[in-house]
Amino acid sequence: MPFTDLDQFREKLAKLPSKNVSSENIAKDRNAQLTKPAGSLGTLEDIAIWTAAWQGKHLPCFKQLQIAIFAGNHGVCAQGISAFPPEVTTQMVGNFENGGAAINQLAKAFGAHFSVHPLQLEVPTADFTTAAAMTEVECVNALNNGWNAVKPSSDFLVVGEMGIGNTTVASALCTALFGGGGQHWAGPGTGVDAAGVSHKARVIDKGIERHREILSDPVEILRCLGGRELAAMAGAILAARYNSIPVILDGFVTCAAAAVLAKANPKALDHCIAGHVSAEPGHIHLLEKLNKSPLLNLGMRLGEGSGAALALGIVKGAIATHVGMATFADAGVSGED
Repeated sequence: MPFTDLDQFREKLAKLPSKNVSSENIAKDRNAQLTKPAGSLGTLEDIAIWTAAWQGKHLPCFKQLQIAIFAGNHGVCAQGISAFPPEVTTQMVGNFENGGAAINQLAKAFGAHFSVHPLQLEVPTADFTTAAAMTEVECVNALNNGWNAVKPSSDFLVVGEMGIGNTTVASALCTALFGGGGQHWAGPGTGVDAAGVSHKARVIDKGIERHREILSDPVEILRCLGGRELAAMAGAILAARYNSIPVILDGFVTCAAAAVLAKANPKALDHCIAGHVSAEPGHIHLLEKLNKSPLLNLGMRLGEGSGAALALGIVKGAIATHVGMATFADAGVSGED
């Protein structure tokens, strides 16, 4: 196990590997020589160069794709913050395992290796309005589960989640990390009405007040207000950094987990891009805080890695053009003077 306590996790966060500047510069040079006007492929050019930098090689590669979904249950559901009961988490894990979910189809469409990781679904985290959501041991175990789920041979990683109640948890994390109050961050999640959103906001504010003494420590915020699947995603995103694997972030809950890393180290998400912006209102605010521009905006709010998985198509196109296009010299085409 990479972590035996949270201090080791903090140490890993403090000593992050950097991008490969040599690979980045080679990619920039090649991009300047391809048979197109400078900048004409827009963001696709940026993605290809970014990929080379964080994979640490040129040419960038798009062959071994990994989608890892983490599932957890939350004690705060006892506060009536979700339209669905916690049992749905277990039922959806079964659907993932049987290949019946949306993310299964997207994984097949892009040839990605798919795995789902249920995290003690029979033991929900504690209700964060009355206690810390996780003990240190529980949080460390979840971080390790995420870290160990990452395949070092992957070219790209998509992390996603399933957990009834976890938009409330994500909103609580964002409130603790960035301020603004529960009303600013709470949204409909699985489909609660306006009164339900207001109730979620009150629950979040109660949790923030309960844990006000730890709000200066992002890792403690994760432990006290988060959940196992969010901690696992944080562990997986960090593992990807140490294995030179670029990450495509999914929606609000995934980005809330990632935000813990960014608050602890402003460079922690440099190897990540935002696959999409979800219809969950807090996601727009969160991407602004993370300074991430989403690749897609399709009104999706499913979670389970679906928006990020769909963005694999954009990334595939970016790398295909960078790798496959001829240079001006190859094609015998006159370049710019």
